[in-house]
Amino acid sequence: MYIVHSTVVIPEDKVDEVIGIYQKRSRLVDEYEGFISFQLLQNENNPAELTVQISWDSKDNYIKYITSDAYKKVHELEKNYPDQELAAIRPSVGRYKVVAK
Repeated sequence: MYIVHSTVVIPEDKVDEVIGIYQKRSRLVDEYEGFISFQLLQNENNPAELTVQISWDSKDNYIKYITSDAYKKVHELEKNYPDQELAAIRPSVGRYKVVAK
């Protein structure tokens, strides 16, 4: 299994807006080969820190997804987001191979 985290810290007054965006996400990734799960995590100690966690069955399928048209489409939507303050935030990304369960 392969897990990818994308973490952002956003302005506190935009937390609910961003959570709402993810609650209404396109779900294109859900249909991709090897996709297992998607979660949006909110830090209990710092509610303005949000982490997207996506689990894959393998690194190979993750790589296939991030080089696909579906990935490009999702990220083009983000670039066109009307709130330029949010659009300008760049996540910290971590990639993890599951080595024990």
